[in-house]
Amino acid sequence: MENKHYDRKEKEDKPVLAICYDFDKTLSPDDMQAQGYIQSVGCEVDEFWKESNALAENNDMDQNLAWMFSMINKAHGQVDLTRDNLNDYGSKVELFPGVEDWFSRIREYGLEHGVKVEHYIISSGLKEMIEGTKVAGEFEKIYACSFYYDENNVAVWPAQVINFTNKTQYLFRIEKGVLDVNDQGVNEYFSPEEIRVPFRNMVYIGDSDTDVPCMKLVNKYGGHSIGVFNADTKDKSKVYQMMREDRIKYFTPADYTDGSELDVLVKAIIEKTAKAEVLEEKYYKCRKEYIKADQLSDENERERTRMINALDNSRSFAKTYETIEKLSEYTAWTPEQIERLFSIAINNGQVRYILADADVKMFYGNLLNKVKVLSEDAKKVKEFLNKDQKTD
Repeated sequence: MENKHYDRKEKEDKPVLAICYDFDKTLSPDDMQAQGYIQSVGCEVDEFWKESNALAENNDMDQNLAWMFSMINKAHGQVDLTRDNLNDYGSKVELFPGVEDWFSRIREYGLEHGVKVEHYIISSGLKEMIEGTKVAGEFEKIYACSFYYDENNVAVWPAQVINFTNKTQYLFRIEKGVLDVNDQGVNEYFSPEEIRVPFRNMVYIGDSDTDVPCMKLVNKYGGHSIGVFNADTKDKSKVYQMMREDRIKYFTPADYTDGSELDVLVKAIIEKTAKAEVLEEKYYKCRKEYIKADQLSDENERERTRMINALDNSRSFAKTYETIEKLSEYTAWTPEQIERLFSIAINNGQVRYILADADVKMFYGNLLNKVKVLSEDAKKVKEFLNKDQKTD
């Protein structure tokens, strides 16, 4: 089987903040199927879900597969369950206040602070309906349940099913920039500095326990999880429970208007991301430098450095004697290493106190013989050694 080439997102020259959303009751006040489709097939909303859930329970069936089967089954003789018709149902889905201009406003705010903001949907709802909404074009990727269509463009079989437990795989796809659902590259190893969107730069916004695995994962690795509730009903029972169980860091009304509580919170996260990534960039720069230095030096060189560090940190005469003995085994030293050893002899009282001892004197005497122009510390070491000779 020939390996297909998949387009992947590369790491940016500025930090990327990925904001991931559930859809139903997060961006929209109700389940999307309940806003046109269920009514069009002559069902009551509550009855549709009752039958669908019973189908799942009685057949050890995934609940999402059950409602997808029910949609296909109940459409027979009622409506054509085509992609276009599902898009049309989606166009009628109600959105929470401020949602329509939220995505562009937040992207713009991110750019003003040196952060690239990307929006993603990770939903157990129906992709074709989400693609029909007014905001479909705002997302880098929409991960949701979807149908396979026959030659007449009629839905006949599930193509993708996303439930609350497998939602988390899409966070890993976003993390690595491996967005295609069939790209097995999501299982490849990426070093920390190669990660496009580290979890600390992820925000997950959801409304219920179906979002818990994603929220828990984002929380665990330093990201930001936000629970939202309907501002009209003011029912906070679900967000209270998620907070109680340490699933979310914050909760706000599902109000996406400019200046709302959610708006202020997300903008604060953007500002924090901008500042924190400066430190991360510095960390990886230092890490890259030391790795390069290690690659250029051999094991003996690293061992000499470790011994010098041990001498510098020595706080007992026994440890000092032991370290000097090991250092004496080496004859090749760089000028920088020699200078540091002189500095340690002057500034570490444990070393300075025993400079006159035979083994220590011999070690530092050999170092002095390697130096043509003495530094101030080298002069002080020589003075200590000469003074001891005069005393003898």
